[in-house]
Formats: sequence, structure tokens, C-alpha cells
Amino acid sequence: MIKRNSHYLLLIFLIAWLSITVGCKQNEPPPPPLTVHSTAVKAHPPVQKQQSTVKATENLAPTSDFSNRKDPFKPFVAPQAQAARPIASAKAADLLPIQSYDLGKFKVAGIIVGLKENRALVIDPAGKGYVLKQGMLIGDNDGRISRITATTVEVVENYRDDNGRIRKRTVKLTLPQKK
Repeated sequence: MIKRNSHYLLLIFLIAWLSITVGCKQNEPPPPPLTVHSTAVKAHPPVQKQQSTVKATENLAPTSDFSNRKDPFKPFVAPQAQAARPIASAKAADLLPIQSYDLGKFKVAGIIVGLKENRALVIDPAGKGYVLKQGMLIGDNDGRISRITATTVEVVENYRDDNGRIRKRTVKLTLPQKK
């Protein structure tokens, strides 16, 4: 049985080898080369002399007279005279967002103690964070940061007392303790 199977395998191998070698020996002629037919058009002399209908001008330099043209940068609507604004609203318009909240509403999130200067990260009631350094303005009472230590941010703030006098007070914003 094994001998018969080996004869069959040998026969199959022989048939496969012959089909491969016979198929590879066929010589097919190469495809004919492509020929390019040139259809160049020969230039014929013009039948009639071409004449232009445009009149020749002696001055071919571009003109720069725009007096009769509209100014493209002029607004369509003429601006009206601005009314004088009160001083308080002008001051409120120039304020930064960090200067529009009460000083007690800020939360100190972190303090960075560096070699040159210290910086603090505070978060306003809206959730926006600000990086502060000494001398910056903060709060709605024109508070100025006087000192940043490892645990506090000291702000000198101007306020009006009951008698109408302007006073200065120091407010300390502290960093929350770790639990």
C-alpha cells in the first residue's frame, strides 16, 4: 500500500514538473512597438493682414487719478459723535476680569516658591484660574499684591470707610492645608 502511494506521488510530481517546464518554454513573439503618427499642422501664411480696432495711444503709462472713484476703506455708515461716558463706566470697561470680583471670593489653588520671584495660582468664582505675581492688581477695590509667601498671598487694598476717607488694609489669601 505504501509502495503504491509512493508511485502515485511520483507520478503526480512528474506530471506537475512536465506541465511547468513545457509551459515555460513557449516563445511568444513580443508585442509590436507602438507607432506614433505625427499630425503636425503646417503653418499657412495668413490670408489677410490682421488689423486692430484699438487706437494706439502715445502715453502708455498707467494713470493714478482716483478722484472720481469711491474710497474702499471708508465705512458705509458715517460714525456719530460719541457721547461723553461717565468716569465710573469708563473705569469698569478697562478692568480685567480678575478685577471684577470681591477679593474674598478668590481661592488660592497653589503657590510656587522660586529663586527669582514667587507666583500663586488663584481661581475666581467663575472657575477661571489666574497666575499672579507681586505687583499685579486683583479684586474690585484696586488691590495690589504686595507679597507672596509659601502659604499666603498678601494684598493691599484701598477701601472707603464710614466717614468717606480712603483707607488701606492688608488681606491675606491663604493656601488650604493638606489633609
